[in-house]
Amino acid sequence: MTTLSRKAILIAAVLLASGPLLAADLIPMSQEQRQAMGVRTAPVAVATQSWSVAYPAQVQVPTAQLRVVSTPLSGLLESLLAAEGDAVKKGQKLASILSPELLSLQRAYLQALSQLDLARSDWERDRQLLEEGIIAERRYQTTHAHYVQVRTEVEQSRQTLQLAGMDRTALKRLAEERQLSGTLTVRSSIDGVVLERMATLGQRLNALDPLYRIGRLKPLWLEIHVPLERLSQIATGSTVRVVEPAVKGKVITIGRMVHGADQGVLVRAEVNAGAERLHPGQFIEVELASGRAERNYRIPLGALVRQGGKTWVFVARETGFLAMPVTIRAEESNAVVVSADLQPGDQVVMAGTAALKAAWLEGAE
Repeated sequence: MTTLSRKAILIAAVLLASGPLLAADLIPMSQEQRQAMGVRTAPVAVATQSWSVAYPAQVQVPTAQLRVVSTPLSGLLESLLAAEGDAVKKGQKLASILSPELLSLQRAYLQALSQLDLARSDWERDRQLLEEGIIAERRYQTTHAHYVQVRTEVEQSRQTLQLAGMDRTALKRLAEERQLSGTLTVRSSIDGVVLERMATLGQRLNALDPLYRIGRLKPLWLEIHVPLERLSQIATGSTVRVVEPAVKGKVITIGRMVHGADQGVLVRAEVNAGAERLHPGQFIEVELASGRAERNYRIPLGALVRQGGKTWVFVARETGFLAMPVTIRAEESNAVVVSADLQPGDQVVMAGTAALKAAWLEGAE
């Protein structure tokens, strides 16, 4: 037994000998006695919001902010111009592919343009002949229908090339210069960050094979698994705070399905301010706000004393300590939120509670 423990027992015995104590009575104790018993106190704090214990969570990119960049045509991957972690802009060149299929589409487009010129010429000629009464109207209608059909084929070929990655400038140059190119340019469809490179240089690709996964990283989601029994304390719009780094967000959805592995429910929060301090795929710990209360106080976990099915704290007074009942409202990682007849600035015992409890119970007998 340590010297400090012996002193605490002796002082408790002296206190007991001084007379019986009722549960609500003051336990008298001088400053010298407090020091000898190792009694230490901590101030209570008004708790306008209580926080849950820390739950595991993972950082995710919202689904609407993700894009997979794929090759629209088959070919040989010639170059990759972005790496994982690079910031990219919408329309920025990401890769080039040597594609024989692109040559075929360009050739079909040029052929359709030539046929369109011829069909337009025939239509304009027959329109003039119809006005002069030289040909029948049926022949004019046939010529016009052929012109409309060829014009539709040209538009289809143009849109196919646009889907393959050719912009309006490249299409105009192709129509004017009639020069084919088998190099296909793949560009980013959004502003964001490259999250994953999904192809290797020199790889032979089929149509729609993925090249990059790109995400816009603000806002971000926190996917939190919360035990089913704690779910009633959470509501949409509740505040969420990340333990490290110090970032806050808001709950946007509360799941309905209980996961079999941990009997938890998925709670999703959104983070805007400070999202740049988080990384997609990162595992973190978060705490959830469980509401507001006007007369709640936050005290250290070590200040609680259990007795008679109730919870108590020892509140410091000028000449000793007063045992006061409290009601627990929320348990946090390093503290507990209680409702009690406390006042801001009150000090509660956080060390030396065992000796005080002994004196308090023996005095009440």
